[in-house]
This record gives sequence, structure tokens and C-alpha cells, in this order.
Amino acid sequence: MGYSKKDMVILRELGKEIAEITSLPVNEERKELRRRISNLEKAKPIIHIYEIPWHEMDVNDELKLRTKDSFCQDIEMDLRRTLYQWRYMQGDMVVEPVIEQPLCIHDTGFGIAEEVDIARTDVNSDVVSRHFYVQIRDEEDIEKIRMPKVTFDAERTEIEYQMKCDIFDGILTVEKRGMPSYKRGSERCFWFAPWDEIVRWTGVKEILIDMFRRPDYVHSLIDRMVDAWLLRLDQYQQLGLLEAPPMKLWGVGAAQIFAAVSLPMHEEFALRHEARWYERFGYNFYGCCEPLHHKVGILRKIIPRLRKISMSPWVDFDKAIENVRDEFVFAWKPNPAVLAASVWNPQTVRKDMEEKLEKARKFNCIVEIHMKDISTVRYQPQRLWRWAQIAAELAKKYE
Repeated sequence: MGYSKKDMVILRELGKEIAEITSLPVNEERKELRRRISNLEKAKPIIHIYEIPWHEMDVNDELKLRTKDSFCQDIEMDLRRTLYQWRYMQGDMVVEPVIEQPLCIHDTGFGIAEEVDIARTDVNSDVVSRHFYVQIRDEEDIEKIRMPKVTFDAERTEIEYQMKCDIFDGILTVEKRGMPSYKRGSERCFWFAPWDEIVRWTGVKEILIDMFRRPDYVHSLIDRMVDAWLLRLDQYQQLGLLEAPPMKLWGVGAAQIFAAVSLPMHEEFALRHEARWYERFGYNFYGCCEPLHHKVGILRKIIPRLRKISMSPWVDFDKAIENVRDEFVFAWKPNPAVLAASVWNPQTVRKDMEEKLEKARKFNCIVEIHMKDISTVRYQPQRLWRWAQIAAELAKKYE
């Protein structure tokens, strides 16, 4: 692995642009806003924009990679996307004067490879439809789920670290960063969604029926998955691979197929098992695309140190804000389908957001706005730029 002088010059110039942004006072202001929100203090809603269809976003070749070496291209892609988002759709992003070097970690996984058929509507998009084949049908098949083994490649980590230090010398600081590496909004967190993986092996319809017909089998299945996740976490901790002790980190997760499950069954087959994971973390953030407006009570009861609740765009918004109030941060997800409509209507976006924020204000809700799961903007990136502008204007009014 090696890179040319030309590659180095390209990255250094991008690094200088990043460094200029990091010196702006707005970064510290936004860090303080994040601190206030996480501490359940009243503040203007934070706007997060992520899971972007980058293959549709390029304008004037701003995202075109110009380096040749694959190592440099990975860095260049991150830098160009950061600069692009800062120019056109910041939300409340924070840019730090740091180039991260993640620890090079190998994980053997859970021992089951997905067997799946994929259908695409856009060959350039990562968003695809999947049909999964059933691999776990009964108690005997549960043994197919293996306990992961984690190893750390310190030599590889150091080589990549030194290369980045050489490239960005005098411009940006390079820092080794342990787990977790996943970011959800402003939190670095472990994404924990064992049910999202289980249904890929069992089938959704099949496992939902089994909750009624074979509850002991389902309990054994989810127990083994949680055991595997906890063993992985223990290894991260034993090998010194965590960014901080778990009690100083965020646990984040969901059980999205439980959108179709009652409160008692959600508690029995998901939350009671998942709580073993959440007990390890200092703060917890629950929910994704499942409607939780009517389940806040059981979340409060089961999940320790619950701080944020995220809900599907299709929740009963009125019930959601009434149940969440100012006890938790309400991570509201506007519907990304507005960006994919045949006709872009920013007036509809403004009206919907304005109405919902006004309702949230009546219950003193502490709000984050998460625009995510954006499968397409119909190759019109200006739609997302305009959405970000509207969100910024209305969030300021909520303050």
C-alpha cells in the first residue's frame, strides 16, 4: 500500500478546508447545544441529516474522487462528503480538527451468512429489496448462531495511523479511535438490534407466529443472540478496544419488526432480553422505524437510564409527544418520502414541520430532528438542501 505525492497534495488541500471550518465558533456552539439536549435541557431542536444517497448528490464534480490509491480514496471520500454537507445541508453538524484512525478489528461474526435474493431499481444505489431464505426453524438450529471472536491488528492500525499523520502533518490531528464507530445523530454508539438479524434467518411471518405457538423456542433464540452480543462487548473491553468504559457510552437499538406486536409481547420477547445489553451503558437511546407512541410506558419501565426515544415517521405524533413530554428526548424522524415524491413541494414540508413543532412545544418536548433513511432525492440534491434550510428556519423559531 502506497500513495503518490499527488494523492498527498490532494488530501492536504482538503484537510486545509476542513481545518478552516473547524475554527469557526459555530462548532463549539453546536457542541454546547448537543450537551444541553442530552441533559434534557430546553433548547432549539438539533437537526441531523444522515443516511444520504450520495450517488445522487454530486454537483459540479464536488464529490468526484481525484486520488488514485484506495487508502487515500477512502479518506478523500469522507472529506469531500463532509465539505459538501457543510456547504449545502449542515443541519447542526459539528466538524472537528481530527482525522480518525479506527482500530483495525476483526470479528468472526455470528456464524450464519445471509442467503438472500436482491432486487435493484437503481444500479448505483445501495438501497435494495431483499428476500431472505429461512435458515433457523427450530431449537436445534439455534446452535448455528456462533459466539463471535474478536481480534485486534495493532500493526495494521499503527501503519495506517502513521500514514495519516504523514499526510496531514501540521494541518489536522490524527487520533486512534476505539469502538464504537457507528454514529447516530451526535452519539457514537453501538447499534444493537438483534431482532433485525434474527428475522433474516427465521423469516418475519414465521417468527411472529412462533411467539404465539412456540414461545420457549423464541426465548431461547433471542437469549443466544443477546449472549453473543454481550460476549463481543466483553472482548472489546478485555482487549482495550473501547473508546471509553461502557458506562460512559451510549447504547442504541431497536426491534423494528415489533411494530406488529402488542405491548405485552414486545416486553416479553424483546425488551426483557434486550435490557441485559442496555444495563451495561450509561445512556440509552431506543427505537428506529417501529411506532412507539403507545409503548413509552414499557420503555420507561424496562430500559435503564433511557434518555432518547426515536420513532417511525408513521407514529401517532400527538400521542407520541403527549407520552414523551420532557422526560426523554424525542428523536422525531420526518418522512423522507417527501424527498422522493414525483413533484417536490417545499410548502408541504414547511407546513408539516411547523405544525408538529408547534404541537411539541405545548408539551415542552425536547426535540431532535433526524432526516435519515433517504433512499432517493430523484437525482435532485437541491431538494435536500432546501429541506435543511426549512428545518433550520423552523427549529430556530422553536427555541
